[in-house]
Amino acid sequence: MSAVPHLLLAIETSCDDTSVAVLEDGRTLRAHLIAAQDVHRLYGGVVPELASRAHLELLPPLVSRALAEAEVRPEQLDALAATRAPGLVGSLVVGVAFAKAYAAALGVPLVGVNHIEAHLHAATLEHGESPLPAVALVVSGGHTELVEVRGFGRYRWLGSTRDDAAGEAYDKVAKLLGLGFPGGPVLDRLAAGGNPAAFAFPRPMLDRPGCDFSFSGLKTAVVLAVAPHGAPPHPEPLLADLAASFQAAVVDTLVSKAMRAVDALQARALNLGGGVACNRELRARLAVECGKRGVTLRIPSPRLCADNAAMIALVGAWMLARGDEPDP
Repeated sequence: MSAVPHLLLAIETSCDDTSVAVLEDGRTLRAHLIAAQDVHRLYGGVVPELASRAHLELLPPLVSRALAEAEVRPEQLDALAATRAPGLVGSLVVGVAFAKAYAAALGVPLVGVNHIEAHLHAATLEHGESPLPAVALVVSGGHTELVEVRGFGRYRWLGSTRDDAAGEAYDKVAKLLGLGFPGGPVLDRLAAGGNPAAFAFPRPMLDRPGCDFSFSGLKTAVVLAVAPHGAPPHPEPLLADLAASFQAAVVDTLVSKAMRAVDALQARALNLGGGVACNRELRARLAVECGKRGVTLRIPSPRLCADNAAMIALVGAWMLARGDEPDP
């Protein structure tokens, strides 16, 4: 094992958020910036080509600002890390190409980090090392995954969505209801004032063994429920009931599957990550279920739930300390 880099610059461009972080000694965030790309609101979803162009424009000034906030000169950096997969191909290419050029100019190593692996460990930046064994639930617009974690680099895939991710279902339901993009925050807010039993939406795959998910059928159920009410805009009470019923179905499914994994593995901790981890109902329900079992629930702050360079920096520092070969 080698020492972690003293100063590491990380870049995250897997989707539509451009993020840069400077991490000191694998523990202390000297700077952490996230720039959202508001242009996608006009289209009700992420447009890959526009995301790539925005990363290209945002990265240079964002890196300069992060280094200034961290009070670090480029020549003081010891290493770089960048998201290499999964994600939108064009967005990833922009981030990796920028990082490769920057690292080559400075003569420092660069490692490529798996975006999902970074989410597994995001809570470590705020809550320290996780009790083991642990189960990680990663829930975002592109992913719904359950993973067994027995240490850094020691994982076992338990299940994932067979179609839509939970966050994608939120976005598509919000678009159907005329609520804009992204859909998660507005549906979460509306759900607080609605009746979760107003619509009998399905809890997909709870009657089947294992830890896989499916949300496309739930999305279709919402389409059928809305059809008799015509096109948006809809009355606020109807929107609230639809949001509450939809969210109850999603949360019931996520919590049930996560607890199934926790119980089967006798896990000591549940680590939550991804943008949907900001959902208030999901957090509350998991807190109750983990409390019943004496399981530690580790949830990052909202800033570290989203796609962010801080978690990329952490895993990149660990990779270099482990002796992983830098990317060519």
